[in-house]
Amino acid sequence: MKTTIRRMGNSQGILIPKPILAQLGFEHEVEMEIEGDALVIRRPLKKAREGWADASKRLAAAGDDALVMGEFGNGEDAEWSW
Repeated sequence: MKTTIRRMGNSQGILIPKPILAQLGFEHEVEMEIEGDALVIRRPLKKAREGWADASKRLAAAGDDALVMGEFGNGEDAEWSW
């Protein structure tokens, strides 16, 4: 399929037909990168921190959420009331 590059504000872009977006499962975000001489557009593999809340709950339930470094204070902590 051939399409034209169009001016969009101060940028330029292409319009991707809705059926192609639906077929690829693109919704709100995509990842873009250049591979050789091609522009590759993909669904984001995983959102940042996705699943962290559930993983931390599983760690806590398993009793495996102890501090690794232990607690340590800062020199000026004595001046603060907690």
